[in-house]
Amino acid sequence: MSTVDHLQELYGLRAFTFPGPDAKGHTLPEADEVAWRITGDVYGDSDDQWDAAFARFCETVDTTRVRAIVVGAWEEAYDTSCSGVVEALLAARDRFPALRALFLGDMHFEECEISWIHQTEVAGLLEGFPDLEELGVRGGEGLGFSAPRHDKLRKLVVQTGGLPVAVVRGIGACELPALVHLDLWLGTSWYGADSEVSDLEPILSGTRLPSLRHLALRNSEIQDEIAAAVASAPVVARLESLDLSMGTLSDDGAVALLTGQPLTHLKSLDLHHHYIGEPVQERIRQTLHAAGVELNLDPEDAKDDEDVDEDGTVQRYVSVGE
Repeated sequence: MSTVDHLQELYGLRAFTFPGPDAKGHTLPEADEVAWRITGDVYGDSDDQWDAAFARFCETVDTTRVRAIVVGAWEEAYDTSCSGVVEALLAARDRFPALRALFLGDMHFEECEISWIHQTEVAGLLEGFPDLEELGVRGGEGLGFSAPRHDKLRKLVVQTGGLPVAVVRGIGACELPALVHLDLWLGTSWYGADSEVSDLEPILSGTRLPSLRHLALRNSEIQDEIAAAVASAPVVARLESLDLSMGTLSDDGAVALLTGQPLTHLKSLDLHHHYIGEPVQERIRQTLHAAGVELNLDPEDAKDDEDVDEDGTVQRYVSVGE
């Protein structure tokens, strides 16, 4: 099973971790040159928790020029939601007129496993930052998404080991006329995923997402069913890229894709971490690679993760769970 590391960039800007209170001799980049990663000292001896780090950041950096913020670890994220973080960001929103991108929960497994991260309702951030263009969230526990509309959001990423159905439906119900890129890690029922393919219908119809060009529905234990639904989904005809990677995609789902609507208009199709046999992989190459579609079938793939129980039941695993 794969792990998830810290972001390297956000909004096209290099991620830079704001130094702790004891750091000496650091030359800070210009406020608008990087995506600022603000994090608390989770396991160290320092009392520099997230709220203190954010306060120091606001005192040190010209916040009127900051374009992107990456929220790192907050205290006891495995047991405490980031509601306090969201409240602090909203309280300071007038100090961040140039802010265009936010990512909540940028933690690797040593800080907090992805499925242990306690999130919160993010609608307040979308309402409080009407000019926000990118929003990312890691962790699905306690996550809520009930914003009815946001006119500027262009990219939405939700990374989880198990995405609650209420969040899937909330995103599907939201009017996002400017959204170009949607990336959902749906996960497994072991870690809270309880949606069905029918819950994705508002997304796959594309009605509320007229600008969507890049769709990722990945890391799912129902990847075959998703692929079958995508094969006839209206939104696909206007996509430039499609990502069904990181899940349990097998021959069944891959064949459904091949026999559905044409995908030769895509610039890229990502299916890495799959359970597709070589004959079907070759069919995909002959059909799509030959048409100029950039494929990711990842030769070092998930077959090694496939287990067979004594009764013959095949166990397959998503890339990111706990």
